[in-house]
Amino acid sequence: MSIGFVTAAYVVAAILFILALGGLSNMEKAKRAIWYGIVGMALAVGATVVTPGVGNHAVIALMIALGGIGGWVVATRVQMTQMPELVAGFHSLVGLAAVFIGINADLEMKAALAAKEAGTVEQLAGFAATIAKKSSVELSMLKVELFLGILIGAITFTGSVVAYGKLAGKISSAALTLPFRHQLNLAGFVLCFLLGWMYLDGAGLWTMIVVAILAGAIGWHLIMAIGGADMPVVVSMLNSYSGWAAAAIGFTLGNDLLIVVGALVGSSGAILSYIMCRGMNRSFVSVILGGWGGTGAPAAEVSGEMIAIDADGVASALEEADSIIIVPGYGMAVAQAQQSVSELTRRLRAQGKQVRFAIHPVAGRLPGHMNVLLAEAKVPYDIVLEMDEINDDFPNTDVVIVIGANDIVNPAAQEDPNSPIAGMPVLEVWKAKQVIILKRGQGTGYSGIENPLFFKENTRMFYGDAKASIDALLSKLS
Repeated sequence: MSIGFVTAAYVVAAILFILALGGLSNMEKAKRAIWYGIVGMALAVGATVVTPGVGNHAVIALMIALGGIGGWVVATRVQMTQMPELVAGFHSLVGLAAVFIGINADLEMKAALAAKEAGTVEQLAGFAATIAKKSSVELSMLKVELFLGILIGAITFTGSVVAYGKLAGKISSAALTLPFRHQLNLAGFVLCFLLGWMYLDGAGLWTMIVVAILAGAIGWHLIMAIGGADMPVVVSMLNSYSGWAAAAIGFTLGNDLLIVVGALVGSSGAILSYIMCRGMNRSFVSVILGGWGGTGAPAAEVSGEMIAIDADGVASALEEADSIIIVPGYGMAVAQAQQSVSELTRRLRAQGKQVRFAIHPVAGRLPGHMNVLLAEAKVPYDIVLEMDEINDDFPNTDVVIVIGANDIVNPAAQEDPNSPIAGMPVLEVWKAKQVIILKRGQGTGYSGIENPLFFKENTRMFYGDAKASIDALLSKLS
């Protein structure tokens, strides 16, 4: 296939990827946007396979088949509650691929240089043949690209594995705060760049292997030092890292589409991380460095008693209410209660009551997680509002129902300067006339932060699995 055809296919694929990203910003256009991405990726893979100089088509076909089957199995088995850790898992694969491609590129470069000295360049094919045509300056640039790909890729790989472990509950969500942790990270980065300089100066592949090991340790330590409350930002940040790792691979391989796609993913992930940090009143640098500059002062103690309520009590409160706001959280996803919540919404609206949903930017451990669940349950888009659109309405609301959320409705963010979430914008649900919390038990939840909301006079605790509780409530409503 001619290189012109491949280039044209890459341009079309890049446009489709841009349309996919743009469409995902709107729930109504999301399905079409996903198809743009699917078609774009299929076109990109197909064009790459038929690129002049690419061989071993049988092996490539086998790898595509194995990857496709693996992706199909994962997609059919994973639940919506597992999407955050699934995303983190995918990021780790991108990082690992960057490391392996970097190491392979060095081996190809050595083969190309050896062929040059022996005068057998004509026997080279594929990537090695491309390298053999490069000048000494271009080879130095290739080494820089290779170093950056391995560095970013290794950090992304181990960091994503840790993020997966924390999100899946396999690793404690508490932040690991080793003595002199920031100095250790800084020393690791300095050593990596010294090894990179040695590699550029002619040292062997061993320097890049050591860089991969050191960068992997840095990635592990960086994410281990970040607490559960900041995990949504971490997932977005790792998304950005994987994009830049892919872009570095693109420069190494001379693949224009990979550079474009990597830049799209890297920049969009970075922008999303920045938006989320603003939504949490966090410093982006502080989050990725594991809380650099934190006060370390103890949070205020919470005293009082949680008052329970049953389905009859909740039904009575809803019967008397005219305005109701529902705040979904990760607990709704875990219980897969979105369909029951949708039915509750339908019945309340049929009685002429105003029912709306309040969505915090980081609800559900992944941006847009709650929006997707509600859309899946056919909740109308126009009653699902973002925090900034609805926060001022809580004082005029009769009943707020919080379903499995903790940090995003925690008044300690405003009232306790020593709280781990101090300064984070939250949904001010406590200002409503009555707040009903659906919660499994009296624990502090994923992030381990106590919530004074549970002890307030206008709060009632509706204990149990969210789906079972909503179903019991539906049976009581007329």
